[in-house]
Amino acid sequence: MEPADKAPERFDDILVRLRALVDRLEGGNLPLEDGLRFFEEGMDLCRRGAEILDRAEKRVEVLLSTAGGNVKTAPLADPGNGRAEGE
Repeated sequence: MEPADKAPERFDDILVRLRALVDRLEGGNLPLEDGLRFFEEGMDLCRRGAEILDRAEKRVEVLLSTAGGNVKTAPLADPGNGRAEGE
């Protein structure tokens, strides 16, 4: 596992690290100090992942903005069927 001081910056890397932490926490049999450290790291990863998603959303809004300054939003496509949600 990656040490906390070498934290991932790509969203996919954050997800991989979060999954590993959740597996360790759900596995139990951890000393309290380790469990707290893993939980703290997971919360930090969640915060950073949310920041990445917020930046991506802002980029999409800029790309979709019209010449008049209005933002056109559209639901994201469901990767399972290629259709937008609600279609």
